[in-house]
Amino acid sequence: MTPTRTETISLTDGRELTLTVAEPENAVRGGLVVLHEARGVTDTVRGLVGSLAAEGWLAVAPHLYDEVSDDEVPAKVSGLSGEAVLADTDVAFVWLGQRGVSADRMGVMGFDLGGSVAMVVAGSRTVGAAVTVGGGGILEPLSAGLPSLVEVAAELTCPWLGLYGDDAEIPPGEVEKLRDAAASAPVATDVVRFARSSHRFDTTPEASAEAWQRALNWFDSHLR
Repeated sequence: MTPTRTETISLTDGRELTLTVAEPENAVRGGLVVLHEARGVTDTVRGLVGSLAAEGWLAVAPHLYDEVSDDEVPAKVSGLSGEAVLADTDVAFVWLGQRGVSADRMGVMGFDLGGSVAMVVAGSRTVGAAVTVGGGGILEPLSAGLPSLVEVAAELTCPWLGLYGDDAEIPPGEVEKLRDAAASAPVATDVVRFARSSHRFDTTPEASAEAWQRALNWFDSHLR
């Protein structure tokens, strides 16, 4: 795994945005924006950023908000602004572009809350590919500032892959409705369910390894 570092960028609206980034040791294959889970940029997210860099991707995770405790998660999610999330994600794409990554070699990957946002990005921005890992808000929006994922599905503008574990957190029936909705998109889509895994992919190493490889293969296939 490649080490990560943090950078702070001053934005035109007076705010500052923190980025966790990792760079490949050798040639850069492309750039990936990593959107974090509901608890913020945790060690898991930093590990994901470093692992993607080890595979040759310039990886950057914008801090949509600071890391929070489990008790604070519901309030953070319910107050999430769709416009603010997309604006911060755009900053990360600009950061990649400034480092020589063209739009067709940029992708977005999100985990949990970030997985939902990644699909919203895939339906509203021009990038090369997107991967959602365990993203909720399929039938009902996660917050008033975000659409439901079935609303986004038909508007996808880039190849999108959804990876879901079968657990009570995200009912399999909802995942199947998302699969059907995404099938009407004018781009390549795929939804993979893992019968013996939680939606966080932290209970079954075999499912976690397969999901990771599927995500890498998706970016390999579509970011060229």
